[in-house]
Amino acid sequence: MAVVTSAEAQKNFGRCREQALGEPVVVTQYGKPSVVIIAAREYERLKELDRRVIRLDEMSDAEVEEMADGEIPAAYRYSISDIPE
Repeated sequence: MAVVTSAEAQKNFGRCREQALGEPVVVTQYGKPSVVIIAAREYERLKELDRRVIRLDEMSDAEVEEMADGEIPAAYRYSISDIPE
């Protein structure tokens, strides 16, 4: 995932837009992630997943087991101290 400052994103928006077609581009402000630029097709894919609801009793035993055994990848884990006040 690419990371650029907000100043770089403003100066080079076309380049950021092109890069976002292939991978998310994180735009930072004051050294912290502020927004992410993603391709429209990826946004639509994520919105579709957001709309999909599956009841637990509609899931197969294998799906329930897979969900129970799932772990958050280390790169996406956070602790309570990471949450801003």
